[in-house]
Amino acid sequence: MRFFRLFKIIFVVLNFGLDEFLLSHERVRWMRVPLNRLLFLRNISEPRAVRLRQALESLGPIFVKFGQMLSTRRDLMPADLADELAKLQDQVPPFSSSLAIALLEATYKKPLLETFKSFEETPIASASVAQVHFAVLHDHREVAVKILRPGIKLTIAHDIALIKIAADLIEWLWADGRRLKPRLVIEEFEKHLSDELDLTREAANGSQLRRNFSDSGLLRVPEMYWDYCTTDVMVMERMYGMPVSQVDALRAAGVDIPKLAANGVEIFYTQVFRDGFFHADMHPGNVQVAADGRYIALDFGIMGTLTDVDKHYLAQNFIAFFRRDYKRVAEVHIESGWAPKNTRVDELESAIRAVCEPIFDKPLREVSFGRVLLRLFQTSRRFGIEIQPQLVLLQKTLLNIEGLGLQLDPELDLWKTAKPWLERWMSEQIGWRGFFKSLREEAPRYATLIPHLPRLLHQRLNDNPAAGMESAMQQLLRQQQRRNTLLAFIVGILLLQTVWLLRG
Repeated sequence: MRFFRLFKIIFVVLNFGLDEFLLSHERVRWMRVPLNRLLFLRNISEPRAVRLRQALESLGPIFVKFGQMLSTRRDLMPADLADELAKLQDQVPPFSSSLAIALLEATYKKPLLETFKSFEETPIASASVAQVHFAVLHDHREVAVKILRPGIKLTIAHDIALIKIAADLIEWLWADGRRLKPRLVIEEFEKHLSDELDLTREAANGSQLRRNFSDSGLLRVPEMYWDYCTTDVMVMERMYGMPVSQVDALRAAGVDIPKLAANGVEIFYTQVFRDGFFHADMHPGNVQVAADGRYIALDFGIMGTLTDVDKHYLAQNFIAFFRRDYKRVAEVHIESGWAPKNTRVDELESAIRAVCEPIFDKPLREVSFGRVLLRLFQTSRRFGIEIQPQLVLLQKTLLNIEGLGLQLDPELDLWKTAKPWLERWMSEQIGWRGFFKSLREEAPRYATLIPHLPRLLHQRLNDNPAAGMESAMQQLLRQQQRRNTLLAFIVGILLLQTVWLLRG
């Protein structure tokens, strides 16, 4: 099967004239003339970006999803290609209702109407990985039933293997290939596709997001009905809302559109910086608005996560950007290891200023994050800054937020909306409140560790054979240091106890 799939890919590449991407490289440029003579009958009048999009669409849903991801990687793609790939839509014809019913009956091992009181055979949505039907349970709960597309796992496995070969070619042919880590990009894409193929994981993602916003007046997340969830089927609460793209209808329903746009920004930053767990597929098809003006999140197959280190450096970058402190932006890039240690701060600062300064004090409608990101990636290439694969989803989500903001409120000032929230978050993380919060969180670990300190210290001294050779003066100095350390430790414990009592 893989051989025939490879043959089809080669045929599509040649038919749409995509060989020009490969033959432009000096190592294989000599093949251009004989290949053009061999394929003289093909018609390649369309621009290369259009032909690339059409080729991906003809290769099927996995290549469409890969093209969508590439459209956010403007470090890998020229601007014309990235703009065209952004037009790709993850919409495919649904599989038959009879097959969907057969899959459900095989999953639950009983007739469909013993599981559901009623089931709508016509799907409400169909995408590359799964499709969704509405149904009602016997206890009258209205649900949405997501069913994995049959045979999709094998198709993805074959296509990913072929895409990895392409990534290896990029690293071999392109001088910038290794720095841009296309193989890691493919592995990241494969990981998230694998997550999408396990609907139990998606249900767990939805449950976590719902728990994170359980007390929020900004976002609603459907409840997962675990008794009906498996790796191939997910059943969740049916949500009633209006698509976020229908701005006129939302306005007619009395929704405060500017407030809705600002709330979207707050939801994004809350997910990223408070939780380190964010919805990474927030295109209009996955976002609705409830009658009370809250957002409704749908489809939790693609979720992003950030470590505390990632969050810290990202927040430092955002705050510095909002303050136009480009020197600090450059310093953070070097401190985090994203830029080489020998990078000159003043040169990187000047380059970042040239990219970012023109976009401030402009409404969102006049700012193209695509062009800003392109220039930033061109700058990163000049300074040897390594692309961070774990931030690809964050970048994609930020572009989704930009798109939603443009639809809802073109006058939205993304900077002024985000800056107070980020400054408050930073004060909670690195100010006095952050210090006390960290102490309180670490207290249980200290309580476990303290009784073991004498034994660990004794063991450490016994494991050091040079200790017995030290001079008396050195031993006295070390004893004094231990006393000072112990005194500081005791003071710290007393302070911790005081803070614990005061905050308890």
